[in-house]
Amino acid sequence: MTSYQYHTFANGLRLVHLHTSSPVVYAGIMVGVGTRDESPRENGMAHYIEHCIFKGSLTQKGSTFVPRSNQQIIHRIEDVGGEVNAYTTKEETVFYAATPVAYVQRTLHLLLDLVFRPTFPKEETDKEVEVILDEIESYNDSPSELIYDDFENLIFASHPLAQPILGTRKSLRHICQSPRLALQFMHRLYQPQRMVVFTQGCLSFERVVRILDGLLEHNEMTYSDFPSETTSRVPFVPQKKENHTVSYHKHTHQIHLMLGNRAFPLGHTYQLPLYLLNNIIGGGAMSSRLNMSLREQKGLVYTVESQYTPLSDAGYWCTYLACDPEDKNRCLDLVYNELQQLVSEPLTHQQLAQAMRQLRGQMAISAENTENNALAMAKQMLYFGQAYSWQQTYERMLTITPEDIQFAAQQVLDTTQLFLLSYE
Repeated sequence: MTSYQYHTFANGLRLVHLHTSSPVVYAGIMVGVGTRDESPRENGMAHYIEHCIFKGSLTQKGSTFVPRSNQQIIHRIEDVGGEVNAYTTKEETVFYAATPVAYVQRTLHLLLDLVFRPTFPKEETDKEVEVILDEIESYNDSPSELIYDDFENLIFASHPLAQPILGTRKSLRHICQSPRLALQFMHRLYQPQRMVVFTQGCLSFERVVRILDGLLEHNEMTYSDFPSETTSRVPFVPQKKENHTVSYHKHTHQIHLMLGNRAFPLGHTYQLPLYLLNNIIGGGAMSSRLNMSLREQKGLVYTVESQYTPLSDAGYWCTYLACDPEDKNRCLDLVYNELQQLVSEPLTHQQLAQAMRQLRGQMAISAENTENNALAMAKQMLYFGQAYSWQQTYERMLTITPEDIQFAAQQVLDTTQLFLLSYE
């Protein structure tokens, strides 16, 4: 059985480690700060920091701190064959690297410098803002991606969760005015208690703790000299559904449709039943109910998929498809029929057993992706204070009954309560 190891440092920073036989180490820092923590004027700040933190930092040399340029940052890991990556979500910002085990100390040193001692040199960050603006335009040109942002805006309207991760042209122009704005944001939110360091690979837990203890000994944050502020995350409280159906005119050949509903948050009693239910409806398998109904049997769509996204205190479920305009109503009828059947009729024990058998195989195959494993254990540590193997999660799912599945369907999939967004 997978054995995770944990440690909390004196400053409140937490560590989760998994020893494996791989000579490649995945190491990173997950910060519990994302788009929902931004004010409207700051929209896009978390993503901006994700990009621009790589443009410059301070690093300790002897008893002093010296600048490290963006070129030095790039070469620090890539020159030994490693790779650095980062991403931003509504609730987290993650910085991580894959590197040969011999260079794990170099990697952790760099990551801590980036997160605790960024400099945001304006000449470099101004160039990166242009990159982000291009990313926004690229996103706007892809309706199958943009529709997720618009759908989140529909179901989380008036709450910070509705804000787009990338921000807007206007908010980015404000954000990049001065490095102080990013540093103030980090001082307010990038506290060690909201961070998790994660490591996975063929190295001992004791070595990781020893490395981090040494690096954290001189943990001087470049943003620590700002006036102290207290900030609390705005909790999500579901508002009355004012408008279930929204349509936007887009210059696209196909109609793009997304329908769904608010759903259970992380750790909810019915999170796992809904996770299984989503896999039955429109998960990755070709045998999902929506794929069989709309594509395999009727040939109406190229892609139909569903997704369940649980957040710390909220969540949503949705299904997406694109079809020819004349097939819109027919596709919606087929989707509603499949959902209503799950609401009205519990699965048979045979159907549940088959769904569990399929999911077990998918989970085992997914577990072969070591990068995803490292990121998953970090997220579990961030929210639950410990990590779980896929086998442990599956064991918990074995208690799910047909009645649990039906209850989750009744709460989330009721066709009279769904939001519908269309690009036409």
